[in-house]
Amino acid sequence: MITDPALLSAQDLLHAYAAKTLSPVEATQAALSRIDRLDSQLNAFCLVDHEGALAAARASEERWRAGKPQGKLDGVPTTVKDVIQAKGWPTKRGSRVLGEAGLDAEDSPATARLRSHGAVLLGKTTTPEFGWKGVTDNQLTGITRNPWNTQMTPGGSSGGAAAAAAVGMGALHIGTDGGGSIRIPAGFTGIPGFKPSFGRVAAWPLSPFGTVSHVGPMARSVGDCALMLTVMAEPDLRDPYNLPYQGEDYTQGLDGGVAGLRIALCPTFGSQRVEPEIAAALASAAQTFVALGANVEQPDLDVPDTSRTFRTVWFAGAANLFRRFTAEQWGEIDPGLQEVAAEGATYSANDLFDAVAARESLSVWMNRLHANYDLLLLPCLPIPAFQAGHEVPPGSGMQRWTEWTPFSYPFNLTGQPAISLPCGLTAGGLPMALQLVGPRYADALVLRAARAFEESAPVALPPLAEDRVPA
Repeated sequence: MITDPALLSAQDLLHAYAAKTLSPVEATQAALSRIDRLDSQLNAFCLVDHEGALAAARASEERWRAGKPQGKLDGVPTTVKDVIQAKGWPTKRGSRVLGEAGLDAEDSPATARLRSHGAVLLGKTTTPEFGWKGVTDNQLTGITRNPWNTQMTPGGSSGGAAAAAAVGMGALHIGTDGGGSIRIPAGFTGIPGFKPSFGRVAAWPLSPFGTVSHVGPMARSVGDCALMLTVMAEPDLRDPYNLPYQGEDYTQGLDGGVAGLRIALCPTFGSQRVEPEIAAALASAAQTFVALGANVEQPDLDVPDTSRTFRTVWFAGAANLFRRFTAEQWGEIDPGLQEVAAEGATYSANDLFDAVAARESLSVWMNRLHANYDLLLLPCLPIPAFQAGHEVPPGSGMQRWTEWTPFSYPFNLTGQPAISLPCGLTAGGLPMALQLVGPRYADALVLRAARAFEESAPVALPPLAEDRVPA
C-alpha cells in the first residue's frame, strides 16, 4: 500500500483532502522534496517554483478546511511542459534562442483550466528544443534521463513530464504530442500517456508544426488521465480548432470494461520490425483483452506508408518556424533541428498539398477500418529505451527519430485518440508499452479500455521512485 503522498494518485489525494487525513501543503511538500532529491539524477525540470507552489498549496488547504474546494483538482501537484505558457514563468521551449525569454503574461488554455480548478503548479518540465524530436535533450538544459535506468533516454518530447510522473515529482503533467511526444516518453518510462482527439484540448499559441500537434494528460494512472482530461477539455476561445464542448466527465463510465468490443490486433501495423520481447508482450496483452471479454482479431491490413507524409508536415513546420530567425540565432539552434529545418525548406507548396491529400486518404482508410473495429491494439514503440543523448539508437544506422516511431505519428496525421500503456518489462528491466487507438472523438472509449487493461496489469514504479531518504 502506497503511503508516501508523492506517490498517491490525484484521485487518492483528493479523497485524502476531503477526509482531512492529508493536506495539500503536505502533498506539495512531498512532491517538492522528491524534486529536490531526485531531479539532479533525472534533469526533468527546467524551472521549480517552491515558493509559488507552497503559497498555492496553503490557499488550497484553507479552502479544504472551509469545505469549499475550488473545482476538481484543488491542491493536486501538477507540472507544465516548457512549450506551454504559465503566467509569471518564462517559456523557453528548451532553446538558447529563447534563453532570455520574459515572463508569460497569460496562461495557455491547458494551464488556465488546471489552475482554475485549483491545481498546484510546481514548475516546468524539460523538452527538446521546440519539441522537435522523440528524445529529450537540448543545449539549454542538457540531457533528461530515464528513471528506470539513468543511462537511457526517457523519450520525448515530453520526456521531462514522463520522468517526473514516474517517480512522483507531481501527480499530473501537461504533455504535448505532435508525432508521439506524449506516448513515446510514456512508453519508455512505464506510465499512461493519452493523446486526445485533435481539438479536444485547446491550444494557444498554436504549434509551429501545425495541425498534427495535440495537448494531453500524463500521469501514473488512467483514472488520473481521465480526471485531468475532464478539466483540460473545457473550452477556450483562443483555439480556432477547439472542438465543441459537451461537458463530458471522462471519469464517468471509466470502469465499464471491454466486454463485446471489437479490437483489431496490429502487431506490426504493416511490416514494421518489432523487438521480440515487445511482440511477445503485445500478444500477451491481446490475450488479456480476450479474457476481459473483448473480441480480438488480427486482420490482414495493407497499411498506407505515412513516413513521407509526416516528414513533409513536420520538417516544413520546422523550416517555417526558423525562417524568421537571424543568422546569429540560427547558429544557436540544435544542429539536428537545423538539418530538419533545412530539409523542410526544400519542400514546395505542392509537396504540402500532397501531404494534406495523403492525410485525408489515411483518415478515410482509418474510418473504414473502424467501421469493423472499435479499437486498434498495437505496439507503442518497436524498441525499448536506448542511450540518453542520442536522437536514434547508437549503431542502428538510423538518421532521424521518425525512423523508430512508426506507430505513433500516423495517429497525429489523422487526429485520433491514442493512449500508451505499460505492458511489462524487458529482460533488461526497461518498460514496454502497448497502444490503444480509437476513432476520432472516441476519447472516452479509449480511456475505458485502457482502464480495463490497467486493472489487470497495474503500473509499476521504477526503482528510483522507491528510493528513500536515509534515516
